[in-house]
Amino acid sequence: MTNDIISIKYSAVNPGTEKTDILFYNETTSESIAQSLISENTTVSRIFVTDTTVAALPLMESFVKYFGITPSTPPKQNAVYQSAKDVLLVIGPGESFKTIENVLLIVKTALQNNLQRSSVFIGIGGGVICDMTAFAASIFKRGANLELIPTTLLAMVDAAVGGKTGCDFDSYKNMIGSFFPAKRLHIFSGFVQSLPDSEYRSGLAETLKTALLYAPKLFDIMENQQEDVEARKTDVVHQIIRRCVIAKANIVEKDLTEKGPRMQLNFGHTFAHALESCAGLGTIPHGDAVAWGIGRALDLSLGLGLCEKEYKDQVFAVLKAYGWKTEGIHPVLLQNKKEKAKIIDALISAMKKDKKNSSNSIRFILQRDINLTVIQEVADSDIIEVLSE
Repeated sequence: MTNDIISIKYSAVNPGTEKTDILFYNETTSESIAQSLISENTTVSRIFVTDTTVAALPLMESFVKYFGITPSTPPKQNAVYQSAKDVLLVIGPGESFKTIENVLLIVKTALQNNLQRSSVFIGIGGGVICDMTAFAASIFKRGANLELIPTTLLAMVDAAVGGKTGCDFDSYKNMIGSFFPAKRLHIFSGFVQSLPDSEYRSGLAETLKTALLYAPKLFDIMENQQEDVEARKTDVVHQIIRRCVIAKANIVEKDLTEKGPRMQLNFGHTFAHALESCAGLGTIPHGDAVAWGIGRALDLSLGLGLCEKEYKDQVFAVLKAYGWKTEGIHPVLLQNKKEKAKIIDALISAMKKDKKNSSNSIRFILQRDINLTVIQEVADSDIIEVLSE
């Protein structure tokens, strides 16, 4: 039996830095990117992390030339390139490379090049690169400096903003990580023009999520300016990115470590992460999974009497207009011809491993209407019903 207790009280620790500056660049050219990243007069050592796909983009040509990479000598996977004072690590592209092994490769490369806690880790890429570089920075000598240059719409509107870091583990999404905000985010919206359609659509799904949570005007753009959105009109893309960044910044500033209102940003993600795990990480684009998850969350909201059918139908019309799936079970899971009951069991099992749960029950972000969001634990029977439709 305890007879005596001694407590130690600490000042609040803010993970990472106390402030993130978000820099929007009007010009996106190979020369302007290189100038912004390498012309800075600094004596601080830096490690840049990117992947083979991003390193080979024409927009990156001037930057990678700084490290001796040219069109005739394309970047190699897991290769390290050096300049007079900086180091560049190039890893493989995509979700399958979002592993603890690659996080540790970043750390190892930094150690081998004598980086210090005062050094800067700079991730250039999509959500995978941003998350892993940030995680590596957060654990390197208990925290190095961090800057991010998101190159996908998804990373610009979501992944790079707000200090979440991590990697996948044992077939589960983002199971290892930390909260560690970047000192700076550099947003070159012109990268969006070079994205494959699947990557662009992935970012649009996160845009829709943000619109439903916080930005009715953004939802109006997606609903009524679909042609301009899909054509990637420069002014529309700029609006989308800026509105999403402002909305997310407002939330994470109030709740960095996801103890309260920031939980709302997981709208659609409980279903989405389960889908990604069951399908095999990287099989389906993250945004496509989120869009399907939004549909399931709204069906669940309707079934629980939280939202009106008119609201659910309005959002479903937008989901379908952009070509996202709204069926009870995503078609990608039906390709292996498993029984639906077994698929549903696997999805629910994956949901119960979600890091957002606080008990054995599954916690969902649900909605009453646009901008009216609730957090609620839901019985398995109600989840089964919306997956069986």
